[in-house]
Amino acid sequence: MASDAPTILATSGGFLPAKRVPLRPGPLIELAMGLARPGPVPRICFIGTALGDQAHWAAALHAAFYGRDVLVSCFNLFPMPNIADVPAHLLSQDVIWVGGGSSANLLALWRLHGLDEVLRRCWEAGIVLGGVSAGSICWHVGGTTDSFGPDLVGITDGLGFLPYSNGVHYDSEDQRRPLFHRLIADGALPAGYATDDGVGLHYRGTELVEAVAQVPGKAAYFVEKRPGGGVSESRLEPRLLPGAVEP
Repeated sequence: MASDAPTILATSGGFLPAKRVPLRPGPLIELAMGLARPGPVPRICFIGTALGDQAHWAAALHAAFYGRDVLVSCFNLFPMPNIADVPAHLLSQDVIWVGGGSSANLLALWRLHGLDEVLRRCWEAGIVLGGVSAGSICWHVGGTTDSFGPDLVGITDGLGFLPYSNGVHYDSEDQRRPLFHRLIADGALPAGYATDDGVGLHYRGTELVEAVAQVPGKAAYFVEKRPGGGVSESRLEPRLLPGAVEP
């Protein structure tokens, strides 16, 4: 089944460390699956373009769901698409989750392969789109990225399903917040939302429903340009999800 409205869960989190396998689905992943209102066997597809479709990540993602009735797939673009009918596969999912890495490379390759148009069809069909870091920024107008090196720059050519800018890793990477402020103050990016690590933004259509967190004490933020110059930043207290973990 699909959500009854276009739904995006854009985050700075998702998977958590596990004991027997490398990763386990954190509360943000569980929320994404719940928002999809899945059938008896949820279908979730992971897209790892931003990290070059690394095989060890695909193995870890499959292992994260061992023992659960979840149908997991990983869609790759390297060295060629690993699925013959890409639109049919993605449109059959309950959740599509996009991993972090290079936002610039992700967007360029998606457009080259026409995936931007396919993902818009998925969003409009009510398939829950989610992701972390690059997989959060991509749904917005743009944000901050280390795609070009350790000195962060602005990226302004996101898919724009959501008419806002997006800041990720707001509390853990010291370049993120000041650059996000500057890009909005200069008009390079529109007003937007940012997330500390472990926090997500739940959008229904293009409206923010709520901020959610899988880590206590973290927050989301709304940043907008002031008429007289500079920006204002408002802290948004997230709803703490069941199963939240200490930082």
